[in-house]
Amino acid sequence: MKRKMKLTVNGEEHSLEIEPHRTLLSVLREELELKGAKEGCGQGYCGACTVLLEGQPICSCCLLAMDARGREIVTVEGLSVNGELHPLQQSFIEQGAIQCGYCTPGMLLSAKALLDENPSPSEEDIRSAISGNLCRCTGYVKIVKAIRAAAEI
Repeated sequence: MKRKMKLTVNGEEHSLEIEPHRTLLSVLREELELKGAKEGCGQGYCGACTVLLEGQPICSCCLLAMDARGREIVTVEGLSVNGELHPLQQSFIEQGAIQCGYCTPGMLLSAKALLDENPSPSEEDIRSAISGNLCRCTGYVKIVKAIRAAAEI
């Protein structure tokens, strides 16, 4: 049986009717057509589904959408403003930190949460912040470099 709910995603309130067992990830992708968060492991280990919930990175595959009611959700689609890339997005491009792109949305959001909390992170801080986001294409060197470059902006 579907239940009515409201989700605030990227500053926009959405009224939905969903089954209570649905994950936030499935609602974002299937109902709101926000495809940035990806299904990876489905168990919260890979970080491909990372979104920000009240400014903190969470695995949206492990959270019921109903549990996100009344809380601010930011997806990678919410990073750019008026068509302008967020400094992190621009830095990832400039530093060559994107390869296949599957992990990139989660990496960006984990990095944003870090920089919002600590605008001058050390390399250790950066590596710790993205430790829940797995990348199978890189050795993380360019990703760390991109986050450091964005921090300097």
